[in-house]
Amino acid sequence: MNRWLSAFALCLLLLIAAAVVSAQSEATPTAAPSKTPSAASEALPSATPAAASVSFPLTQADLVRLTANVQRPNGLGWFESKLYTACTGDGTVYEIDDTTGATRTYIYGIRNAHTLHVEEDANGGIVLWVPDYGANTLAQVTRNGVRTIISGLRGPWGIVALDESRFLLTNLLGNTLNVVDRAGTNTVAVPDLAAPTGLFVDEDIVYVANTGSTRRAIEWYPLEDVVSGEFERTDAVSQVLVSGLQNTTGVQLGSDGFLYFAYALGTRGVVGRVDPEACREAGGCTNEQVEIVLYTDLAAPLAGLVVTPDLRLFVHEMFSPDMYWLSLVG
Repeated sequence: MNRWLSAFALCLLLLIAAAVVSAQSEATPTAAPSKTPSAASEALPSATPAAASVSFPLTQADLVRLTANVQRPNGLGWFESKLYTACTGDGTVYEIDDTTGATRTYIYGIRNAHTLHVEEDANGGIVLWVPDYGANTLAQVTRNGVRTIISGLRGPWGIVALDESRFLLTNLLGNTLNVVDRAGTNTVAVPDLAAPTGLFVDEDIVYVANTGSTRRAIEWYPLEDVVSGEFERTDAVSQVLVSGLQNTTGVQLGSDGFLYFAYALGTRGVVGRVDPEACREAGGCTNEQVEIVLYTDLAAPLAGLVVTPDLRLFVHEMFSPDMYWLSLVG
């Protein structure tokens, strides 16, 4: 009798163990917790209602690969369903359909670009303004050729248009934010940055990413102070929008009112966001208040961060042929 009971108990234990293993194998695995927890929803008010049907953070599995015929793209510019990128390797700018990946050669003559500003001219043609990091120039690019507007820059990285005649431009190696114009004038507006990369202008505020400082990861400045020629730095800490981020590169303001930016968690590329107005009013946000939007398997630093008006996010690994996109609104 005892041997029968022992055999029955053993069979019962084996059945329970098998059921547990089966349940574990069928369950959806849970992503490892981020080293930078998201507390934005608790600590900061949202600028706009949250987008429906999207739960952040998204992961590599949520990205859609956009494979174009470009071997080593670096940096993206977007305009009316087309992406523009400079291929480091063959020195060519390419135009890419943002849905199909269909690729055509635009022009030869850019060595290395991290950002491209794209606009339409009076005749309906496309004009690119490209900080060429490899040549230390600002170039105007059309189908007719590449024209150097400014030379002697020091690691030009980011560019954003101020108006019909002027741009802001970051010099990563020179640690400056410059005001430049289409005639070739170049003036240092903000000195003593920390390897500045991406930038964005929202009405009267300038946002600058510093890849060389976690303490000053993203700074903000009143636009009037920057362009007046009378900028004086007092306390850099008071101008910090977000601190505690590593290798911050691209910065883009979405049509939803959030500021999106690419940075690193360890060796992986990440995209996060904050409500910039709330961060300014709070005297700055920390990495713990950043909402992680996308946690990728791509090696940091991420390149070519673009957020389109319909809230599609494009990004790619630096010098890797594959580009990726996803929708931020489901």
